[in-house]
Amino acid sequence: MYLHLGQETVITFDDIVGIFDLDNTTVSKTTREYLKKAEQEKEIITVSTELPKSFIVCCEKEKKQKIYISQISSTTLLKRTGFVEGLSNIQPLSQS
Repeated sequence: MYLHLGQETVITFDDIVGIFDLDNTTVSKTTREYLKKAEQEKEIITVSTELPKSFIVCCEKEKKQKIYISQISSTTLLKRTGFVEGLSNIQPLSQS
């Protein structure tokens, strides 16, 4: 399956490591340093010139990391993956 990140950018589900909200995660110094280092190593791909709302960490088959910056919210991207709906189908373990 594929995930549309905006504009003409599409990635495969298998490559996705995580989808993150920029506002919430960049509060952390560690995340800011991670993104800064990735930018210096030219691992960041900006999908749109609009206000960024999320970043998607991917690891391709040849183990090269790419980080996509998208104008689409992390919530919308998660909905597009169907992951959230899949969680609603999980039945709790019965306790004996």
